[in-house]
Amino acid sequence: MHAIGHALRITGAMTWEIAWALILGFLLSAIVQALVRKATIVRWLGDDRPRTLALASGLGAASSSCSYAAVALARSLFRKGANFTAAMAFEVASTNLVVELGIILALLMGWQFTAAEFAGGPVMIALLAVLFRFLLPDRLLREARHQADRGLAGSMEGHAAMDMSVTGDAPLRRRMLSSRGLTCVSHIFVMEWAAILRDLVGGLLIAGAIAAWVPDSFWQHFFLTGHPLAAKLWGPLIGPLVAMISFVCSIGNVPLAVVLWKGGISFGGVVAFIFADLLIVPILNIYRKYYGARMALFLLGTFYAAMAAAGYVIELLFGGLGLIPDQHAATLPTMGVSWNYTTWLNIVFLMLAAVLVTRFLRTGGRQMLAMMDGAPEESHDHMAHEHGGTT
Repeated sequence: MHAIGHALRITGAMTWEIAWALILGFLLSAIVQALVRKATIVRWLGDDRPRTLALASGLGAASSSCSYAAVALARSLFRKGANFTAAMAFEVASTNLVVELGIILALLMGWQFTAAEFAGGPVMIALLAVLFRFLLPDRLLREARHQADRGLAGSMEGHAAMDMSVTGDAPLRRRMLSSRGLTCVSHIFVMEWAAILRDLVGGLLIAGAIAAWVPDSFWQHFFLTGHPLAAKLWGPLIGPLVAMISFVCSIGNVPLAVVLWKGGISFGGVVAFIFADLLIVPILNIYRKYYGARMALFLLGTFYAAMAAAGYVIELLFGGLGLIPDQHAATLPTMGVSWNYTTWLNIVFLMLAAVLVTRFLRTGGRQMLAMMDGAPEESHDHMAHEHGGTT
C-alpha cells in the first residue's frame, strides 16, 4: 500500500503542476480551430512542395493534440484531395508541435526540451518528405488511396470530422466575442479534453508507477549511461521502441519522458520518444485499416527512421550549443498543492474551464460527445444542425 500511495502522490503532483498549462493550451488551440475551416485546409495541401509542407505543419500545430484524432483527420484530408505527404506533415505537427505540449515540456523538464521539440519537429517532417519522395512508389500510394476510400473505422472518426469554425465576413475579434464564437470555442475546448483525457490519465499513472517502483539502476543499465557515446547512439534508437509498447500517445507520454530522462536516456532519445506517439501499437493497427498493411509497414519504417534521425540531429545541435541540461539535476514534482504561483494559476484557469464546460453543456454538447467515435457523416450532419449550418 505504501508503494501504491507513493506512485499516486507522484501522479497527483505532476497533474497539479501541469493543470493550468493544459487548460491554456487547449483554449488557444480551440480559438485557432474556431477560425480556420477544415475544408479550407484541404485546398491548401494539394502538393508536397516545401511551402505547402510548411503550411501543413503550421495548420497542424494549431489543430488537435490528440494522436487518434490527428490520424483520423489526416486520412480525411487525404480522401478529400490533400497530398499524402502534406497530410502526414499535418498529422505529425498536430501532435508534436502544439502549444500545450511545449508548455508542459517546459514545466516538467525545462525550456530546452520545448526548444528541442519545436526544432526537431520540422526536421522530422523534412526527413519524411525526402523519404516519401524517393521511397514511396506510386502503386503503393494508389493502394493506400483505394483503402482509405473504403472508410474503415479507426478511432475518433466523429471528432476528426467535426468542423466547428465560425464563418462569416465579420472581423475575427467580433466573431470570437460573439455568442456563436463563444459556443464554438467551448465545444472545441471540451471535445479536445475528451479526446486526450484517456491518454493523459494513463500517461500520468504509468509515469507515477514507474517512477515509484522501477529503480534508477535499471534505467541506467538499459540506457547505457556508463558509456556516454554509446548512450547517445542508443537513445534515439530505443526511445521510439519504448513509446511503441507504452500504448500512451500525444501529451500523455510527456510524464513518462520525465521518468526516462531522469533514468538516463539521452537528450536525443527523449525527443525521439516524444515523436513516437504516432507509432504506438493501436495507431499502427489504425494505419493498417486506413491505408492497408503494406502502407502501415512503410509508415512504420519511414516514421521510425525520421524520428531517430531527428533525435540525432537535435543531440548534435543542442550538444554543440551547450543547451543540454544537467541530467543529474532532473527531479520529479512531488510537493503537491502549496500556495505558490502554480496554485493561483490553477485556480484561475480551472474557473475559466468551468465557464467553458457550462457553456458546452447548455448548447448541445452532450450529443456531440456521443458522436466522437461515430461515423464522420453523422458528426458532420449533427454539427451543421447545432450551429445553424456554419459547418
